[in-house]
Amino acid sequence: MSKYDYDLFVIGAGSGGVRASRMAATAGKRVAVAEERHLGGTCVNIGCVPKKLMVYASSFGEEFEQAAGYGWSIGDRRFDWKTLIANKNAEIARLNGIYERLLTNAGVEIIEARATLAGPNTIDVGGRLVTAENILIATGGLPSRTNDEGQELGIVSDDVFFLEKQPERILVVGGGYIAVEFAGIFAGLGSRTTQIYRGPLFLRGFDSDLQEFLAREMPKKGVDLRFTCQIERIEKTSSGLLVSFSDGTRSEFDEVLYAVGRSPNTENLGLEKAGVALTAKGAIKVDPYYRSNVPSILAIGDVTDRLQLTPVAIAEAMAVVRSLTEGQSTELSYDNIPTAVFSQPQLATVGLTEAQAREQYRDIDIYRTEFRPMKHTLSGSEERMLMKLVVEQHSQRVLGAHMGGMDSAEIIQGIAIAIKAGATKADFDNTIGIHPTAAEEFVTLREPVAQSAA
Repeated sequence: MSKYDYDLFVIGAGSGGVRASRMAATAGKRVAVAEERHLGGTCVNIGCVPKKLMVYASSFGEEFEQAAGYGWSIGDRRFDWKTLIANKNAEIARLNGIYERLLTNAGVEIIEARATLAGPNTIDVGGRLVTAENILIATGGLPSRTNDEGQELGIVSDDVFFLEKQPERILVVGGGYIAVEFAGIFAGLGSRTTQIYRGPLFLRGFDSDLQEFLAREMPKKGVDLRFTCQIERIEKTSSGLLVSFSDGTRSEFDEVLYAVGRSPNTENLGLEKAGVALTAKGAIKVDPYYRSNVPSILAIGDVTDRLQLTPVAIAEAMAVVRSLTEGQSTELSYDNIPTAVFSQPQLATVGLTEAQAREQYRDIDIYRTEFRPMKHTLSGSEERMLMKLVVEQHSQRVLGAHMGGMDSAEIIQGIAIAIKAGATKADFDNTIGIHPTAAEEFVTLREPVAQSAA
């Protein structure tokens, strides 16, 4: 008989925490998971799921306009923010129920309370002490803010999903995927949208061609992009929020949305009581097998500040479960992980950027094409698409694939399988395309457009 109350206690029922709890319980472990907010965590409740629903909502206005070129006559139309939020809430509630049933059916004890560490094997759950042989921390991240004067008058991404009314004028602050996604959402829904970023070009870490592509395309959708610009001060007025910018200009908005990144959610978790080491950014330090410096305490997902992606947290959860149930220490590969930005238009990418490839390899070839997609030959839209392959010359292995334009995420998911499998440019060339599609461009790129640097 174990001396502990549980074999595994999970703090946080987000995507990673739920997967680890469910699979460990299915394997016969005694498992409990504590969640103080909503089952499903950030992704399901205040992240990728509701945000993608809002992306869909924001695209319809443009679709209605473009339908005219195909012979459709669309009558009067009106968007209702409250209807979108109510329907979104209903869908999230449905998903919460699914997560609850998955956990319950697997035999996981769900504890709706805040849990903190009281020692290496002890957890304080709402004032009650319990013990566990292993403790998994999967508490995710929280939105960050800057130190602008008056920043408390602004909102963060969590708040967007519960706004009572749609802002007529909104300022989005930031240059990451959350910022560009929300800028596209609000512009598509009809809000006058401005996005500012302190640097010369947003989406740091993405391929430069994708960065430049989106910077050209977003203004076509009505987003006022302002680079190398920061907020100096926000003041409340009788009619909104008056923002003073670093370039000397001032503008008034109904909302200022800070989308400047997310920080690991580690404050007030009792980590110091258990002796768990943190990085300078407040993330939990873990080894390749997700154990902290305290052997009984593990951590996965955004709280470790590696790759902030839901599928990554789920993969890490599976690695932890294999370690705990099979004694099989599994090290996850973080190479060639595909990702998408649900901006408008979309971006998707897998593998190395051109800059990364030039740093790591002596000779590379670049294959690139940009064009107006077939749909827009009649729609009247000036939206374009970009496709790019990064290839190592000697082996002809495809190191990276990058795409901007409609359905990018759906297309790159398939390309990612090929790149993960080590496909060469010849493999792409020998694949018959599906015609007529945009995706076929990836298998018809014949001539490199840029030779490797000497």
